[in-house]
Amino acid sequence: MATQTALDAMRDAGSILEGIRCADDLTVAASRNGGTRAVRLLAQAAIDTSDQLTAIAAVHSLAQVFDESADEVLIALLSHDELFLREHAAWAFGARLPRFDGIAGLAAMVIAGGFSGMLAQRTLEHWGSSAAEHVGLALEGAVLGVGAADARARLVETVGLIPGRIPERLLRRIAADAAEATEVRAVAIAGLGDRDSNDAVTRVVTSLANGTGELADVAKLALLDLTAGVNPRAPWSRGLTIAQLFLHADIDRALSQVGAGDNGGIATLLVRLGDALVAGDPTSDVLAALDRDEQVSRVLTLSRGSSADALACLSEVGSTLSGHAFASVPFHGKPVQLADAWPRRIAAQRGIRRVLRAAGTVDAIHLRMADIGTLAATTVARELEIPVVFTVAPDPHGAIHSLEASGTLTRANFGTVDEREHFWFRARLVQRLAADAAHTVLFPRPDLGRTMRDLVGIDIAAHPERHSVVAEGIDIGVIESACADARAAAVQGTAETPAGPAFETLDALLSALPESRRSLPLAITVGRLHRVKGMATLVETWAADEELRERCNLLIVGGDLENPSADEREQLDRITAALPGGDAVASGLILAGHRANDTAARWLAAARFGRPGLAASHGVYVCASIKEEFGIALLEAMATGLPVVAPAAGGPATYVEQGVTGFLVETSDRTALAAGISDALDAAVGPFGPENAQRASDMVAGTFTIQGMATTLATVYRDVADANEVIDWALSAS
Repeated sequence: MATQTALDAMRDAGSILEGIRCADDLTVAASRNGGTRAVRLLAQAAIDTSDQLTAIAAVHSLAQVFDESADEVLIALLSHDELFLREHAAWAFGARLPRFDGIAGLAAMVIAGGFSGMLAQRTLEHWGSSAAEHVGLALEGAVLGVGAADARARLVETVGLIPGRIPERLLRRIAADAAEATEVRAVAIAGLGDRDSNDAVTRVVTSLANGTGELADVAKLALLDLTAGVNPRAPWSRGLTIAQLFLHADIDRALSQVGAGDNGGIATLLVRLGDALVAGDPTSDVLAALDRDEQVSRVLTLSRGSSADALACLSEVGSTLSGHAFASVPFHGKPVQLADAWPRRIAAQRGIRRVLRAAGTVDAIHLRMADIGTLAATTVARELEIPVVFTVAPDPHGAIHSLEASGTLTRANFGTVDEREHFWFRARLVQRLAADAAHTVLFPRPDLGRTMRDLVGIDIAAHPERHSVVAEGIDIGVIESACADARAAAVQGTAETPAGPAFETLDALLSALPESRRSLPLAITVGRLHRVKGMATLVETWAADEELRERCNLLIVGGDLENPSADEREQLDRITAALPGGDAVASGLILAGHRANDTAARWLAAARFGRPGLAASHGVYVCASIKEEFGIALLEAMATGLPVVAPAAGGPATYVEQGVTGFLVETSDRTALAAGISDALDAAVGPFGPENAQRASDMVAGTFTIQGMATTLATVYRDVADANEVIDWALSAS
């Protein structure tokens, strides 16, 4: 296909997702049919901002034309007025040989920071591998001209990626300079840990490690990186070791931070799943048939933390005993939101690498989501030759499709939206991971094959042996215990029996309601305060419908109310604005903030069975998310026996029985959402309420347990590990 024909096909694509896939054909055409004319055509398309989708595709295609004129166009795009063009030019340059007149433009983007700075840093890192002296000198000069600590830290971190004496000398000087800002010294010290060990580097890092405070912790980690190798598998160690991660959460065994910031359902899932994997399921015939060496004996769950946390976890990580270990990947500074975490790529890679080396032989790493943790872990897995299992979901593809259908996202504004959402990069990351992974896992959803083909471009029927459909699961034992306690209190008719911290806390919140509202049931929702979760939309819907507001109180469980993130603040401001008179409790709204998972489970049970004198029984659960790939909290609510309201799109449609166990609605339509809540309240007190509650509970217990999920994944991990051993044997034999 000629370049002009491929451009025409790109412009004629019927949807944005189809256009993104057509970009591959344009890239191939440009690489095969390069030359001056191809460059002219692509350059013209790249600066045509009336079709920003094609413009981005043209930028990446220019990178495949090995002609001097293509370099000139890309250099010009690095200083274009449109940020999305500068961003994609910086990314595209990573596929080309170094251009010394492009280093200054890339360095300027690193200084500016953000997602584009991360892309520019990746390209400079790539160029440094073949032109270390030129890139190192240029970055050293750039550091001299920058005083702001955050920008200076980004440049120094980039210097640390370049091999050679010049970068090493600069890192040593900055690491030891007490006049430098702490964050600048921290990245210099960490960068020294990635160098080849020599006397000069070891002396600086050792001296700093003997100190106290945060920089000493950073130096101790750097000293480990300098001196520690990969731990071999102990001869007595049996079974598989599996790693899993989510770097945007503070994951602990007690799940104490779930619901705050980006600590969502995935944090709950990873803790419960890790425990279930190492415990095994004695009732499973599948696991019983496996030898001990084929079963999962160790799970490593990685999340974010401080340098001190990262140091403290290594002894547990390096243990040869079976069990579920938790490890920290340290980031300097305050936690940032998921969408803003891309600049932490190098810190993420370094922390993940350290943990996996300390763990010894890791048989597989399971990655989920198109985020910075997955990007960093993919790089490390490739370095350490660890096979990857990747959970593929139509994200961001589903969001792109929905936004285009609503008219919000068009070819004319795609690049502008992409600056914030990084749709192109994330879609490409999913595409690459799905193609390279040793095995892919998919969520159940209606018409899965068509959805994956149309949205993601993956034909799962072509090689079914490479894909497994795995439903998420919950810990039924936690729900059963919560229901038993809540039912006992309801039967005995006193909120004081049984007593317990979870119920006592809930009772204190309910006691603040006006007395006239304490006879109403609860509509409860559990999740992060984020626009994707629709918490503000739910409150706005409930508050605007007087009849609905008079039928139930609304309990929102989630969010950091004391120190809200920007996303949480946006939702809280909308919630406050939606309330009549601005008085939440007087209106029947309770904002409870984030709670431990066990506490949330007991509150779900209290919504069903009531709290005598404080809340009526027959409550409902509402999920107002824009999308749910599956829905852990929804499953927990259904296991409790609550009728649920859930988004019609995505995973819930595979397990919510419309009109029986719940109601599937278009959550962006407030009229439909309000009607769904009203229908659920009717169903809860209807003649078939108890029967349907049992039906929902039995369905979850029979199909969506964490033990069942663990059993299925254990066989996936075994097959991946076995296949990797065969490859290793074949390579060694050759």
